[in-house]
Amino acid sequence: MFSTFRSREARLSEGGGFETDEESEDTAPPTDDGTEAIADVGAGRRRKSVARVLTFGVLPVALLLLATAAGFLKWQVVSTQAELKASNESVRAASAGTVALLTYEPASVDTDLVAARENLTGSFLDAFTTLTDDVVIPGAKQQRIFSTAAVSAAAPISATAHHAVVIVFVNQTTTVADDPPTETASSVKVTLDNVDGRWLISDFAPL
Repeated sequence: MFSTFRSREARLSEGGGFETDEESEDTAPPTDDGTEAIADVGAGRRRKSVARVLTFGVLPVALLLLATAAGFLKWQVVSTQAELKASNESVRAASAGTVALLTYEPASVDTDLVAARENLTGSFLDAFTTLTDDVVIPGAKQQRIFSTAAVSAAAPISATAHHAVVIVFVNQTTTVADDPPTETASSVKVTLDNVDGRWLISDFAPL
């Protein structure tokens, strides 16, 4: 029996002995490295998810907003240019039309005021035609009335591509027969409509 125990001890001393505490600690399986690896994988997935949201969500919306803003600014510039053009053209038409309406003399009053009608449109054209045929033309001939008008200033009140309102400041000189001339300064609100590319007076209201 003793020899058997010795032989067993010999075998243990040769390399098959019992494990010590140090050996047990050295061979313990790692646990932290696996957890950190899993955390790294999760963080990587979150970064990819954020990048995907930025790429497929935020960036397209931002680009759409930029495109919309650019389109609006372009429309605004075009709209402003159209309004500026309408404003300038309507002011010129209102000024020229006002002079034509208020300028005539006995010898040519028929042709003067008939020509003035070319600057008018709508119901105002009809009213002006009736007034000149029934009152102004006969009166100018009978009383020898001379009327001359000059625009001192004009400014747009509102203007679009199809409709405009202009205030016109006009100086008018009127002579009746041999009487001294009478000078008057007045202001008129002139309403115009764009008809086939021409600005025509649709209302003429002294202020």
